[in-house]
Amino acid sequence: MASIDTPVNPGIVLTERAAQEIRGLLESQGKADAALRVFVQGGGCSGLSYGMAIDDVVEEDDFVYDCHGVKVVVDSLSIQYIKGSSIDYVEDVMGGGFKIDNPNAIRTCGCGSSFATEEAGEGDADSGCGPGCGCH
Repeated sequence: MASIDTPVNPGIVLTERAAQEIRGLLESQGKADAALRVFVQGGGCSGLSYGMAIDDVVEEDDFVYDCHGVKVVVDSLSIQYIKGSSIDYVEDVMGGGFKIDNPNAIRTCGCGSSFATEEAGEGDADSGCGPGCGCH
C-alpha cells in the first residue's frame, strides 16, 4: 500500500464539502472506519467512467490518501487516469451529487460520468450515456 498524506496531495483530493457528505454517509451506514474507493472502468460515451464505493478492504497496491479525515483509496491501475483529480459535492435544482474535476481528461461526457485521456484514447461518441447527454 502506498500512503500519501502531504499538504499537496498528488493523487485524489476531496473538498471539505465532499468529505462532509462522505463522512455522513459512512456514519449512517455504521462504517465510520471504511474508505471511499475511487476507480476508473471502461465504458460511457467517452471511453472511461468513474466509480465510487465504500470499501472496508485496502489492497497492497492501493494508494491511500487522507482528505479532511476521510480515507480515499485508489487502485494502482486507476490512479494513472485520475491522478490530480478533485472531488466536490454540488447541489443544483436536480439534487446533490459528487463532481470529479479531472485534469487528465481531454474529453468529457456532458453528464460528467465518463471521460477520455490521451493514454486511454478516445471513446466512441455514438455509444451514448443517455438522452441529452451532450458529450463535448
